[in-house]
Amino acid sequence: MCGIFGTINLEIALEKVIPLLKHRGPDAQTTFSYKNIQLHHFRLSILDVIGGVQPMQYDDLVIVFNGEIYNHLEVREQLNLNCKTNSDTETILHAYKKLKAGCLDYFEGMFAFAIFDKSKNELFLARDRAGKKPLYIYNINDQYVFSSELNALNKTLNLEIDVKGIQQYLRGCTYGSQTPFLEVDELLPGSWMLIDCFTGKNKQKTWWNIVDSYESSKGTSLQDSINEFEPIFKKAVISRLDSSDLEVGTFLSGGIDSGLVTAFSAMHKKELKTYTVSFKGGDFDESELARLVSQKYGTNHTEIEISFDNLKNDFESIVYNYGEPFTDSSAIPSYYVSKEAKKHLTVILNGDGADEIFGGYRRYVAFDKMDLFKPNKLLKVISKSITKTIPRSNNKKSKYNYFYRLMSLMSGSGNETYWLATLDDFVGYENKFINFIDDLFIEIDQMISDYSNRTAAETLMLIDFHTILQGILLPKIDIATMAHSLEGRSPFLSRDVLEFSSKLSMSHKINGVTTKYMLREFAKKYLPSELITQPKRGFEIPLKKWVDVELYDIIHDALDNSNAYSYNFVDRNFILDILHKNISLPAEKRAKILYKLVCLEIWKSNLNY
Repeated sequence: MCGIFGTINLEIALEKVIPLLKHRGPDAQTTFSYKNIQLHHFRLSILDVIGGVQPMQYDDLVIVFNGEIYNHLEVREQLNLNCKTNSDTETILHAYKKLKAGCLDYFEGMFAFAIFDKSKNELFLARDRAGKKPLYIYNINDQYVFSSELNALNKTLNLEIDVKGIQQYLRGCTYGSQTPFLEVDELLPGSWMLIDCFTGKNKQKTWWNIVDSYESSKGTSLQDSINEFEPIFKKAVISRLDSSDLEVGTFLSGGIDSGLVTAFSAMHKKELKTYTVSFKGGDFDESELARLVSQKYGTNHTEIEISFDNLKNDFESIVYNYGEPFTDSSAIPSYYVSKEAKKHLTVILNGDGADEIFGGYRRYVAFDKMDLFKPNKLLKVISKSITKTIPRSNNKKSKYNYFYRLMSLMSGSGNETYWLATLDDFVGYENKFINFIDDLFIEIDQMISDYSNRTAAETLMLIDFHTILQGILLPKIDIATMAHSLEGRSPFLSRDVLEFSSKLSMSHKINGVTTKYMLREFAKKYLPSELITQPKRGFEIPLKKWVDVELYDIIHDALDNSNAYSYNFVDRNFILDILHKNISLPAEKRAKILYKLVCLEIWKSNLNY
């Protein structure tokens, strides 16, 4: 796990970038320069500490690499590569020398890397399948700058704000290649870019897309699916444990995803270290469920209690770390638990990705029963009439709330339906937005159209994979862990698990009202029964309390301010009414809106203007 940064036709000294990316690579900061090319590398030494020094050169090729290739020794055998070190970085170089972009198909892991070919004066950039490792690219005319983090670009370049990125953030989230800056795109997961360093021209290609695996047969029985999954998952876990010269532990919540990762890790590694977060003020404490798993497998367990006593002092720096407006408030406990875990080790396994690929969210149930992307016209008219006449729900977990949300979903269409089901912060108050772009989410509408031959639940899961997983959940963990030089690894996002899940029958994902059905059945063999029936939960954070207590001054100072940036996008009176409780709004919805707005204010206040 490292940080990478590079330029074409624009010189930015390593010394200027070190303060911005050293947290990703505290062990070494090195550089390579050749004519109009610069490659900077920031190393967190985990595998082959001596032989893995970067930038690494082989013949005319030079690489800077962020991530891990877990099967790199297998790739050497498959391609008959003659490498001298035990470093996966060298494997990439030799494989690229032999196959160019075709080498990507062989790699199992998380990665973002740049390879410069001196003989052709070409720069090759690539990202892993799920987008675990970030890569942002600034391009104007023949000048390029790439980086592992947006902050490094923003602080070294005179970037301008892209209004579309801000509007996407406020309505839902930024996703795909979109960023909050003009001339800066995120290289899409499963994609590569080849740049001609003479002319500045580039070409891009998607080399992997999860939808391609959905074409396969799904007729396997539940038990056969479980039998097929077990060795695939076991291999994914073990490869992530073994591909490290440092100790590896696991994040252990009370859910089945991290529970399964921990179970298979503990069966492979004695005295496994596990970590659970608990904190005062949450609606639900999972530490007791996590303790059951730890006791079952005899792990060296640590419960990290987070009080958030320093939240007021830490909040701005936590939000600023993301380099863009970031709406997921669970970034805060993720930050604190990563900080504590780093005191004990450098590599941690987690259960990320399982919900999106195995059907873990409750909203998948509704889409499995009814095609809410194409509701019956009569039902659409009736449901729209109902939502206009009945009051909004004030209780997220009530049956009335489920009914209200279902009526809302049936009254929507296209990307509107998607956001109604996914991130409902401003749902019902879209008329408070100012001058929003009409085709803000045209990519989502295109996905809905492209997947029209699939079930609504499949469509929803595919869109989730490309939006909330890649746009929110993976960046959340990457930044939270790397802020403390901690590497996070996700077995559920391995190549084989991804492709297995996409072939799995929807009835094995959603069964009646049971989410993640196959995983729950699979987990019965390995986890305490108390975990199997637990519903999906994220960090049960006390956001309503934060907004009214710990973050009260910060939020009011930022939003009750004539210069508030948010007033450019959301009606000022509406914001003030929410802030001062002059409008009837569910407390949770109020907290979400204010949190989203204050994160935008903090981001804007830290720009180079």
